[in-house]
Amino acid sequence: MHVDERLERITIRPGEFYVSAGPALITTLLGSCVSACLYDPVRRIVGMNHFLLSNKRYAKDMPFTITEAGRYGMNAMELLINEMMNLGAERANLRAKAFGGGSVLQLAEGTGSFFCVGEVNKRFIIEYLKTEGIPLVKADLGGDRGRVIHFNSEDYAVYVRKIKNTVYPQLMQREHQFWETSIERQERSEAEPDIWL
Repeated sequence: MHVDERLERITIRPGEFYVSAGPALITTLLGSCVSACLYDPVRRIVGMNHFLLSNKRYAKDMPFTITEAGRYGMNAMELLINEMMNLGAERANLRAKAFGGGSVLQLAEGTGSFFCVGEVNKRFIIEYLKTEGIPLVKADLGGDRGRVIHFNSEDYAVYVRKIKNTVYPQLMQREHQFWETSIERQERSEAEPDIWL
């Protein structure tokens, strides 16, 4: 991969996003997590997020939008889109490329948790983009390998490198910790009553 030296290099971690109206190369490491790479080719604004849907229970016949996990995913997408629009992007111009959702983080059956988090993340991003009318131009989702992705703001290309199984223990530990932290945050917010003044 040849990279123009003028590009600002940005690395994002789980739960983060980044947007740019200038030359940038946005990078992240994905396992079960998903990244949406959005761009407005008219205004030349790009953005990428990195998120993991986290929920203790999930029913396959339940629409994502009414689950806690789905609401988190929608929030992650809206934060990215809103920040891009703040820089001048127009929602009608947005195009998407989506990556991740590998079968890397397997949670034990019988815990009431997702069995395959990657599959849920993959289904969410496809459904979300379809519902919002944002064309999914390219995707590399699912499978049994993690990915390192590089999103180039100059030509909207995404370079994907599948990672070796030897990296999985560290990746699984990072994603499982992020998943547990997200669950704890959700449970704390559910326990706190809304106060109207």
